Amino acid sequence: MALFDYFPNYVWNLSLAIALESGGKIGEIVDMCAPIKAAAERGEDAGTAVFLAEWVKMADKLCSLADEDEARGRLFSAGAKLERASLYYQVAERMQGHGHPGRQATYARALESFYQAMRFGRHVTQRVEIPYEGKTLSALWTPAPGDGAKPAVIYCNGLDSTKELLYFSLLPPALARRGISTLCVDQPGTGEALRLQGLPATPESERWASKWIDWLEARPEVDPGRIGMTGISLGGYYAPRAVAFEPRFASGAVWGANHDWAEVQQKRLRREGENPVPHYWAHVRWVFGASDMEDFLRKSAGMTLEGVMERIKVPFLVTHGAKDRQIALEYAQRSYDQLTASPKRELKIFTDREGGVEHVGADNMAFGRDYIADWFAETLGGHTG
Repeated sequence: MALFDYFPNYVWNLSLAIALESGGKIGEIVDMCAPIKAAAERGEDAGTAVFLAEWVKMADKLCSLADEDEARGRLFSAGAKLERASLYYQVAERMQGHGHPGRQATYARALESFYQAMRFGRHVTQRVEIPYEGKTLSALWTPAPGDGAKPAVIYCNGLDSTKELLYFSLLPPALARRGISTLCVDQPGTGEALRLQGLPATPESERWASKWIDWLEARPEVDPGRIGMTGISLGGYYAPRAVAFEPRFASGAVWGANHDWAEVQQKRLRREGENPVPHYWAHVRWVFGASDMEDFLRKSAGMTLEGVMERIKVPFLVTHGAKDRQIALEYAQRSYDQLTASPKRELKIFTDREGGVEHVGADNMAFGRDYIADWFAETLGGHTG
């Protein structure tokens, strides 16, 4: 298994893979990518404006087609088109450097089309928000069907994802099918928290995770004794850290280990491994609210799970792709080995036999999604069949 290598660089292919694994249609993706293939030859940073233009053009067309459906009362069809439009806007926006012309407007259109899609499609997912340090944090709440108090999982972003992309990973419906609700959060440094609230990332993920547990505990449809947490990519740091320092979590998992992200930055400075987004160093300075590289390295120095994993006293799952080109496989082993206080720990490495070998299973997210959903069903009291 491997990424669909349409472009000559990893970063662009990763974005294409995200779109394919999140519900994009191959015909639309080819139509967007064919005119920009030559631009990718100039490197991962160059040509991202062309990427934005082509992907926004397709998303705009889908919104126009959705308008035609809406005019005929075909709201389900309109909603399906708007979901893909939102996805394409999100992927295009994610590729741009901070402050790039059109980025802010594209993000706004991504949100608008997403929520319209939720309304037209009569999805149960809804946007919620809470106060946080004088501002607000937002999330997508997908309750499990049926009556009574059910388990819930907080699902957090990596470095460059958003709560809408978490939704498009299809983990929320996989959990709902197993009787578990999901809260996809835009934590500080990501999504709305960064773009609209100006909240930078913090190594102390329990600060914001605890606020979301407070919110969940107040919901009658949530069993407060059965709350778990997972995270994707850099969420492989945030989720274990939160579970380690917040005793109300009952289970945890990571979709891609990220044991020592501070160390990974030193490797990236030496050009070891792949970057997740174009304009990488400008992106991380924006995420952490750093004035320069020295400031970024200082603010991210605490992004390590050394001395943290040993504090986790609940069941915990570490997953990783065997051929992850961003975060080395050794970090998954380190996280697992240090789960010495967990009563039930597991390390799952996805190999060529099943797929999902790339970073967070970007080549095939189905295996990681189902494995993590089954883990929470077994440790939080859901069902697997």
